Amino acid sequence: MAPKATKAEKKIAYDSKMCQLLDDYTQVLVAAADNVGSNQLQNIRKGLRGDSVVLMGKNTMMKRTIRVHAEKSGNQTILNLIPLLVGNVGLIFTKGDLKEVSEEVAKYKVGAPARVGLVAPVDVVVPPGNTGLDPSQTSFFQVLNIPTKINKGTVEIITPVELIKKGEKVGSSEAALLAKLGIRPFSYGLVVLTVYDNGSVFSPEVLDLTEDDLIEKFAMGVSMVTSLSLALSYPTLAAAPHMFTNAYKNVLAIAVETDYSFPLADKVKEYLEDPSKFAVAAAPAAAAASGAAPAAAKEEEKKEEPAEESDDDLGFSLFD
Repeated sequence: MAPKATKAEKKIAYDSKMCQLLDDYTQVLVAAADNVGSNQLQNIRKGLRGDSVVLMGKNTMMKRTIRVHAEKSGNQTILNLIPLLVGNVGLIFTKGDLKEVSEEVAKYKVGAPARVGLVAPVDVVVPPGNTGLDPSQTSFFQVLNIPTKINKGTVEIITPVELIKKGEKVGSSEAALLAKLGIRPFSYGLVVLTVYDNGSVFSPEVLDLTEDDLIEKFAMGVSMVTSLSLALSYPTLAAAPHMFTNAYKNVLAIAVETDYSFPLADKVKEYLEDPSKFAVAAAPAAAAASGAAPAAAKEEEKKEEPAEESDDDLGFSLFD
């Protein structure tokens, strides 16, 4: 039987493993691991096996390894991981699609009972209905001000009750009642807090952005640049078309009010001197639009089904 490794040997092995991962992977998901059990973590590792590796450990050890490896390798970008190592967190090194890996991690959530002293991550609501408990258990409900009635020898909750609010600590009475009702209100698993991608650090919400979202945000940014450029009279690529249009309008207005002219302004002046030409120009378009309707009506008439042949045309009637 091989002797157990000493603490120093374990630290050296851990340090070596993490350095190798830092060299092999440029994408890391930093995930919170509060209330995640060892069996659950093992299932997550199995589910991610292939293109991802989950590494847990003490924050101080991980920070030290990152600093030393950054100094030895010259890769200073990995130092951006150090501020992210706060609380009970683990690192998921991956070569896969970040969004797909994040979604895969979220699948491995396990229901958990409400233990005394835990801070509720969500609101806990007890639904109405028959509890299956005998009438001697009504004291639990009375302590928590839950309206009940006795129905067919069992306690029945009349209305839904918000037992615990998000952020509140679970009390002994609440925990006991939920245990008796068989309610496991909380679910725990690795929760991705931050994404590290080749030196860049961003929120996991960014992974949910679609191409349409990016186009919309880009268009909004272009619109803001255009507005600012026009307000400051500062030329930019986005504002250039609007500036040329506004400049043309200004030159045209000057030409109309003065003797100065140019070919395009001559046409405008001609219309302004004889407004009837506007009506002449608009008449062909109106005629074309009005002429389209009768033509369409005639086409519809042509498409009407021909009248059915009568029995007389066949040379006999139904009663012959």
